Amino acid sequence: MADDAFDFDLFVIGGGSGGVRAARVAAGEYGAKVGLAEDDRYGGTCVIRGCVPKKLMVFASGYSEVVAEANAYGWDLREGPFDWHGFKKKLNGELDRLEGVYRKLLGGSGVETFDQRATLKDAHTVALADGTTKTAKHILIATGGHPVRPDIPNADLGIVSDDIFNLEQLPKSLLIIGGGYIACEFACIMKGLGVEVTQYYRGAQVLRGFDDEARGLVAESMRENGIDLHVGTNIVEMSLAADHEDGATPTGSDASMGVSAQDAAAMRSKKPAAGAGQSGPIWVKSTNGGEKIFDMVLFATGRDPSSRNMGLEDVGVSLGRRGQIEVNSYSQTGVPSIYAIGDVTDRVNLTPVAIREGMAFVQTVFGGHPTEVDHELIASAVFTQPEMGTVGLSEEAAREQEEIEVYATSFRPMQTAFADKSDRVLMKLVVSKATRVVLGCHIVAPHAGELIQLAGIAVKAKLTKEQFDATCAVHPTMSEELVTMRNPTRSA
Repeated sequence: MADDAFDFDLFVIGGGSGGVRAARVAAGEYGAKVGLAEDDRYGGTCVIRGCVPKKLMVFASGYSEVVAEANAYGWDLREGPFDWHGFKKKLNGELDRLEGVYRKLLGGSGVETFDQRATLKDAHTVALADGTTKTAKHILIATGGHPVRPDIPNADLGIVSDDIFNLEQLPKSLLIIGGGYIACEFACIMKGLGVEVTQYYRGAQVLRGFDDEARGLVAESMRENGIDLHVGTNIVEMSLAADHEDGATPTGSDASMGVSAQDAAAMRSKKPAAGAGQSGPIWVKSTNGGEKIFDMVLFATGRDPSSRNMGLEDVGVSLGRRGQIEVNSYSQTGVPSIYAIGDVTDRVNLTPVAIREGMAFVQTVFGGHPTEVDHELIASAVFTQPEMGTVGLSEEAAREQEEIEVYATSFRPMQTAFADKSDRVLMKLVVSKATRVVLGCHIVAPHAGELIQLAGIAVKAKLTKEQFDATCAVHPTMSEELVTMRNPTRSA
């Protein structure tokens, strides 16, 4: 079906999950001649520096609780140190394998790949970094997003989430700036791996935008697990401790937030192995007036779309304030031949959404079946410890929309209660009073990500509370509470 007027029917810029899916389906299933350019590793944020390595780190960090719990169940186990170097070697091997799978999928579908940066020259022309150009009837931008640092002096001393996976060694103490899911996930991960973790968030509560009751339990659990979480707090100054005029050290009861005065003095005399852009312990001053020294600072303060310096605006593609590519419901920009999917559009920044957007694009452009992506009722998980799974409306959002009933229960689960642990879980349904439809489901519990996938089917299908109630419970499980809560906790 190749159009001889162009080098390609489709040229994709970006080798992440969304771009790769669109490219290989267009080529393999619809016979399109497809080119794809990627200037980094294939697999994008999710596979190389996001979901996949993060989840493997979540698994690794979870084993820190296994010994104590196993001993409570009668096993005679002994705790040993975490081998970061051994784990990192195996992690890198797995990422190499997955990148190879992506390359093989593209090659097997007949996609021609270019391992270099690509920009736009005009509505149908892509300029590659080696100076060559390629023309295409359709161009798809799938360049994703990237972490950003705050606009403060010496911010380059801190690392961002991309750098975590490349650390030569784990720090003794870590300050995390931010309160979103990335910040909270890495706080739990690093604490589980034995790092002393402090977290500053400028807002009143972490995980803004999620259900208040659910995020409150996550924050409570983080503190109980030893994370020194400070809300209403931000960083105002930072510098290398060795360069700070008085070599400020932690004082008073807050010493646990950083390192001791003696350790700080010793640390200033040498250069510990750390992350990108860092060359020693970091002195930090916060908005509450405190001054601390940390081995490392991680900025988890947001991500921006990777759309700058690509020539997009020069060819007529509109960008939003943060650089997001503006598209219609079919992922088409204001330039008819140019489309965009995934995080670069800043719609719903999740890997499965980018993949669905890529499939909808192919069906629209090459399948002759105009397809819009449904961005409603998308289930998601936050891989804190415990995890949080959510789908639909939070209690706060729902009660602004209509009268609701809330069915919720929080309890100590059997497995950890037997081990005398104080962990609590939450099962919560938000229900419309008028229609009885379950508007939202929120779970805070081990494996909540697995549970919310199934609950998401029910919420997406707009099942009623009575249909939940008609489902026989699986006992004994935590999730049986979702179908056994008969009386509302409250109405709003």
